[in-house]
Amino acid sequence: MTAKRKLNGVLLLDKPKNLSSNTALQKARRLYAAEKAGHTGVLDPLATGLLPVCFGEATKFAQYLLDADKAYTATLKLGEATTTGDAEGEVVETARADITAEEFQTACQALTGNIRQVPPMFSALKHEGKPLYEYARKGIVIERKPRNITIYSIEITEFDAPKAVIDVRCSKGTYIRTLSEDIAKYIGTFAHLTDLRRTETAGFSIGQSYTLEKLAEMDEAGRDAVLLPCDVLVQHLPKLVLNPQQEQMLKHGRQPEYSDGLSQTDAPLRAYGEDGRFIGLVEYRAQSRTLKVLRLMNTAD
Repeated sequence: MTAKRKLNGVLLLDKPKNLSSNTALQKARRLYAAEKAGHTGVLDPLATGLLPVCFGEATKFAQYLLDADKAYTATLKLGEATTTGDAEGEVVETARADITAEEFQTACQALTGNIRQVPPMFSALKHEGKPLYEYARKGIVIERKPRNITIYSIEITEFDAPKAVIDVRCSKGTYIRTLSEDIAKYIGTFAHLTDLRRTETAGFSIGQSYTLEKLAEMDEAGRDAVLLPCDVLVQHLPKLVLNPQQEQMLKHGRQPEYSDGLSQTDAPLRAYGEDGRFIGLVEYRAQSRTLKVLRLMNTAD
């Protein structure tokens, strides 16, 4: 049995189709023989594409990617509604599929911007401790509250009714299967997803990712070389540099003074040592002009 490795870093995985995010994570973990691993939000089994996988200390900062904007390429089939909103479900309703390009363009424009979206029943959202899809599989419908989301852009890259392909840039919490249904509803018909690929998240792109097959072809050194450092997960946060005394105080649970022109902020701050090492995340307290620990790296064996 291969010994587990204390590995720290982020892998940009290109998740294959018909594999759950957790199964893809475990396959990557075995390839790396990593002691600890986690992902940054799930992709449906039907979906492919960018799935950042965190190893070791990187798992402490995975939550900050959940709030990131994302981009997808989605393929729609117009005129048919399914039980799941995608090709895995059974067709339950049909309507006209002879949609014109102009009608589809108008609907996409109408669904762009700040909108409210009701999450689908076939989702991992929890109700009384159980994911909604467990209720859906039993035919139970749970009332869901609409959410405020932002669709930054919808670009139509292919249209030949009943097939349409769109590139979507959106905020966190957006369900593309629901967006496709809402686009169709605006026209007065139905739609479901036949393909979905996540192409971007938090500034990472699919072009930076690696498939499981590609990783399996590499040796250990090659796989390690494609890992990104833990702090890539929090690059969007402001940065500060600490002197050795401030760093030691934080590591011992104390709150060092910091008076280099910071103002009160709700956002965490990236803390680094003078040698460029990522220390972790801290919070600045303006009243006492001190720093409080949020998450610290622990790279000691």
